[in-house]
Amino acid sequence: MKGNMLIGLHDAEMDHFKGKNFPNYALMKISAWHKARGDKVEWWNPLKRYDRVYSSKIFDFTPIDPYLPEDAVRGGTGYRDIPMDQELQKEIDDMFPDYSIYPECDFAIGYLTRGCPNHCRWCVVPEKEGNIRPYRTWTELVRTDTNKLVLMDNNILACEYGIEKLKNMIGSGYHIDLNQGMDARLVDDEIAGILSRLEWIRFIRFSCDQKSQIEPIRNAIKLLGKYGVKPYRIFIYLLVTSDIQDASERVEALKGYKAINLYAQAERNKRLGIIPNKMQLEFQNRYIYGGSYRNETWEEYCKRKGLKNGGRS
Repeated sequence: MKGNMLIGLHDAEMDHFKGKNFPNYALMKISAWHKARGDKVEWWNPLKRYDRVYSSKIFDFTPIDPYLPEDAVRGGTGYRDIPMDQELQKEIDDMFPDYSIYPECDFAIGYLTRGCPNHCRWCVVPEKEGNIRPYRTWTELVRTDTNKLVLMDNNILACEYGIEKLKNMIGSGYHIDLNQGMDARLVDDEIAGILSRLEWIRFIRFSCDQKSQIEPIRNAIKLLGKYGVKPYRIFIYLLVTSDIQDASERVEALKGYKAINLYAQAERNKRLGIIPNKMQLEFQNRYIYGGSYRNETWEEYCKRKGLKNGGRS
């Protein structure tokens, strides 16, 4: 059937989050592979019949489309009945992504490393991808029509290969983003020097998911400052568990840095039965996103809003 197949692609997040424009890496590779075989590829339409349908779902809270055919090839961590370590076939994974299916995307995406050596309770990466390992060179990822590259590595600084590839990008003319947040505990003077010399699309991102990461982040900010990186260029992801007081202490410890960017993410993991409560969403959506944290503590905010408990556990 080579060259005669009609392929339907389904991006569950694109359907659910209207206006979502971050491309699905797996679907772009699948599209490229089928087009290379001469097949016709289009976005899945429930009113049409296809020789094969591929559906990718990243988040477990994204709804499953009830109209997907039963024989659709499903993948992604959002499908709870799919093995976590499911991977693309190597011949598909080796394809350069087909960016034409996301025409609004003006940047390249990819990974230099896969996996992570840590085993954080809230993270599926070690189960899905295993320990950290080399994956690609940056020259394999970049596009010729843009100088922007978004890297999705989960812990690039934990791998000497990843550090070396970042170092090799200095002076390349490409602007990068590491959108998963780096581990500040791994930032020393040498790493800070490398990060400061790279061209960034916007922010240098770190994660602060627990209070033990506060001091490493302070140290990273200090080291980056030595090389001229101001706090307004730093972006911090903050995991918000049911112990909101813990998150509030992390906010208080970091918000004093001038114009630093804090981003709250309420913990959500259906596989583990974890659903954010109302206070977590209040903290995320109104206290942090709304900017109230800049002018008042979480306790002051709760008092002003008449909210009880303040998220103490």
